[in-house]
Amino acid sequence: MLQIQENVSLGNFNTFGVEANARYFVEINRKEDLTELFLDPQWRQAELLVLGGGSNMLLVSDFGGLVIRMNIRGIEHRISHTDVYIEAGAGEVWNDLVNFCVLRGYAGLENLSLIPGSVGASPIQNIGAYGVELQDVFHSCCAFELATGTFTTFTKADCHFGYRESIFKSELKGQVIITSVKFHLSTIPNLNLKYGAIEQELQHRGITEPTIKDVSQVVAHIRVSKLPDPTTIGNAGSFFKNPVISQTEFDMLEAAFPDVVHYPAAEGRIKLAAGWLIEQCGWKGKVVGNTGTWKNQSLVLVNHGGATGQEVYSFSSTIIDSVYAKFGVLLQREVNIIS
Repeated sequence: MLQIQENVSLGNFNTFGVEANARYFVEINRKEDLTELFLDPQWRQAELLVLGGGSNMLLVSDFGGLVIRMNIRGIEHRISHTDVYIEAGAGEVWNDLVNFCVLRGYAGLENLSLIPGSVGASPIQNIGAYGVELQDVFHSCCAFELATGTFTTFTKADCHFGYRESIFKSELKGQVIITSVKFHLSTIPNLNLKYGAIEQELQHRGITEPTIKDVSQVVAHIRVSKLPDPTTIGNAGSFFKNPVISQTEFDMLEAAFPDVVHYPAAEGRIKLAAGWLIEQCGWKGKVVGNTGTWKNQSLVLVNHGGATGQEVYSFSSTIIDSVYAKFGVLLQREVNIIS
């Protein structure tokens, strides 16, 4: 029998560590729990917030509806020749899944080591790091459709993946709940080492023929050196998306700022480094009230203790305005704002 709790603090359920209350709260441990939950018409009409690891969100106020904490666990795998198919419950910790695969020699997730959050949230955001995105290893996912009360499988094509985007953040936002995700990996590594920091650290360690375990360890080392640990200082990782602009826009920007950090993007467009833009505006390591930017990475906003969600949000707005005033580039928040 499901236990619906009332007036539950969400302080321990978001990595920013900001305080907010949920009017109602329920934990889902089996996919069948969702069927049971939505047999009750009260919850079919309620405002919903689905929580995994709470690592890519900012709560700016109390939530007046039902918070659904996804805690479906389990990892299954099947090998066919060199292909490996991994299916993990939505409530699995993302890095636990990465470690599960790396230790068994299943290649594909190693560049995504130490990203905070849950498996179920990974396709929603199309998470990515160091040259690899979730869509590169995604096979399919199972999701509960609120309107029909049935479970549906979504293929990669169904998901409409884009840069930190998917159908679950757009057309189907609030309409489905992911219960498990299946990945297509390989027993034959195809290492992605194109990010300079990975190559440099491998060279520093004297590794000339890296394994997926080497890459995973190096990526984890780089992340720890740049990003704050949410267990010691509240944060949600990268707060802003890296802007993607047209070649024409970039040419104008580069003429004014020849040192602008940039990378090639799809369809001939140019991706800018949001962290560089923010740092050039003087925000790196800034402390404003109880919030600020991280000393080693200006792309990360932090809660120094006691910050409210509204305080962090207002600070992010100030940064957006500052970058636009200097560069004419409009930053977008990568973190989901819950109000």
